Amino acid sequence: MKLIRTSLLIASAAGAAAAVLIYSGAFNIAADVPHSSVAYRLMEAVRDRSIAVRLGDVQVPSLDNPNLAAEGAKHYAAMCVDCHLAPGIEDSELRQGLYPQPPNLAEHIDAGPAEKFWVIKHGIKMSAMPAWGKTHDDQSIWGLVAFLQKLPELTPEQYHALVDAGGEGHAHHHRHGESAESSGHKGHTQQLNDIGGHHP
Repeated sequence: MKLIRTSLLIASAAGAAAAVLIYSGAFNIAADVPHSSVAYRLMEAVRDRSIAVRLGDVQVPSLDNPNLAAEGAKHYAAMCVDCHLAPGIEDSELRQGLYPQPPNLAEHIDAGPAEKFWVIKHGIKMSAMPAWGKTHDDQSIWGLVAFLQKLPELTPEQYHALVDAGGEGHAHHHRHGESAESSGHKGHTQQLNDIGGHHP
């Protein structure tokens, strides 16, 4: 009984402290003011565990198809590069104003294909990472993942050649499942074949 009473008192005190923090406005939500180290570590732990427990249903397909990665190159240039950079692109005006800073995906990051797919599809709250699954089908998202597996290996010249090869721009018809091959992105495919190699 004493343990229950103590637990209730602690919970009540924690709730009261949270209420004071919220309603006093003491917590600064401005993006140009960094979190404290404790708050940052807590948010990272919440994010990592939240994603980890939701990856069980993600089935990773073969990502070696150059058509899949070629389609992803086009989407990446249209949707992702301003935040996540690319070979030869070291910063952007948009990225400078974001906090927390998005990962530089032109470098190797500690995330597997399933985690990349989940984050791209569902997004992350309070991070400026959108849920692209609202407007893109799974095939398009796996194309992005396939491209991300190759991105750190690309030179700036190879990256721009892949992006520029198609020349059609970024069409919003992803829910219909149109493949890179049927869209005519043979230039992208040839560029990926020329680079060679497989994703890690």
